[in-house]
Amino acid sequence: MSKESIRLNPGDYLLREGEESTEMYYLQSGTLSVFKRKGDKEHQIGSIISGELVGEMSFLDKHPRSASVKAVTECVLVIVPHEKLEATLNGLPKWFTALLHTLLDRLRKANARIKI
Repeated sequence: MSKESIRLNPGDYLLREGEESTEMYYLQSGTLSVFKRKGDKEHQIGSIISGELVGEMSFLDKHPRSASVKAVTECVLVIVPHEKLEATLNGLPKWFTALLHTLLDRLRKANARIKI
């Protein structure tokens, strides 16, 4: 594996709820499960399959991770560093970045209302 990608085995954590991060990931192959903590237990709230992104919310708004993500099968993920996004966003109109921030804020508020 290169620095630009990582491999996970079943049961390995990619992200943990509450941690800080400056990366998001593109799941090239495999399946991941998404978990929210309630008390001392984790509850699965979703799945991520090949071709999807993971960790995008914290990547975009720099807030702590809203959930934990764990490998179900062997996974290969491409790492997308925050610097690449910033370089891309700098070339876009300001209204586009405002749109991203508005959508992220609404999504975070919706996530906070999820009951498990």
